Amino acid sequence: MESLHCIGCGIAIQTQDKDKAGFTPQAALDKGMAVGQIYCQRCFRLRHYNEITDVNISDDDFLSLLHSVGDSQALVVNVVDIFDFNGSVIPGLSRFVAGNDILLVGNKKDILPKSVKDNKINQWLVERAHEEGLRPLDVVLTSAQNQQAIKDLIDKIEYYRNGRDVYVVGVTNVGKSTLINAIIQEITGNKDLITTSRFPGTTLDKIEIPLDDGSYIFDTPGIIHRHQMAHYLTAKNLKYVSPKKEIKPKTYQLNSGQTLFLSGLARFDYVSGDKQGFTGFFDNNLSIHRTKLEGADDFYAKHKGGLLNPPNQEEIASFPDLVPHEFTITEKTDLVFSGLGWIRVGHPAKVVAWAPKGVAVVTRKAII
Repeated sequence: MESLHCIGCGIAIQTQDKDKAGFTPQAALDKGMAVGQIYCQRCFRLRHYNEITDVNISDDDFLSLLHSVGDSQALVVNVVDIFDFNGSVIPGLSRFVAGNDILLVGNKKDILPKSVKDNKINQWLVERAHEEGLRPLDVVLTSAQNQQAIKDLIDKIEYYRNGRDVYVVGVTNVGKSTLINAIIQEITGNKDLITTSRFPGTTLDKIEIPLDDGSYIFDTPGIIHRHQMAHYLTAKNLKYVSPKKEIKPKTYQLNSGQTLFLSGLARFDYVSGDKQGFTGFFDNNLSIHRTKLEGADDFYAKHKGGLLNPPNQEEIASFPDLVPHEFTITEKTDLVFSGLGWIRVGHPAKVVAWAPKGVAVVTRKAII
């Protein structure tokens, strides 16, 4: 059958995978064919509601996109997730946008405990950005739920763009689309129709938000980070790896030879060191179980999908095995399970962090 294409962005229409570009429900496709106007769901919502939904693209397409951005004279707004900085960094971004100014946006500020001061988060983000080869002009902390934070971001964009176009880039799950929707509300009041246009030399479309001087803010599709925990869970359990409320840290006093299970998603072994408190920063609903390191393997095998849930029974079949990552800690350090949260280690210790195969585990300077 001849493929059908969206009249908004030109993408080939598909009805199978709602998370991929070109998706439209079968009922909507039938209705569109009857009237001769077929839109993908993304363009339909954009056209009728000025609402942007995230779309996932392949690594090759994303490289093409970054080349297009790098070839433009523009301000690049890079959105990262404060809660999951390592999982939201775009690999090689510094190479592709060389010559363009970068404004770093730390989203989901409201997830961190209120006791953490903004200037400390700003400094921490600058240090992490420098480690990735990025030299941002400035850092802005935002929450898509906070209108004042959106106004501050728009003011910073206007200040730094100097009449240039603006490209907003970020990986999936950083809240970029929610942020863009809040910007649209603030700039247009939902009056003006937002449009799409092609990236030169690619099949990708970018969302155009018009500015008063004839320039545009372009929203770009998000790349999937393969090592994020979110890719191994059903939609029902994504809440455990993408908190919506302020997280309440929990401290556990452990002797060496004890283990913490982070539901069934990950595991933390305290191998050796003096008794000390380990503080976990995870979604408030994620259950944490303490047990002995000896016998921890059997405990996991027995309780995975039950007491240790998520993953639930539906997810177990496709959930990867947990693999170990050994660390010797010498100073206050965050041990990060990409996309899930982190455990702060305050004193010297030898630990082992277990995460699903493919999910990154890294250490970093403690944020709190």
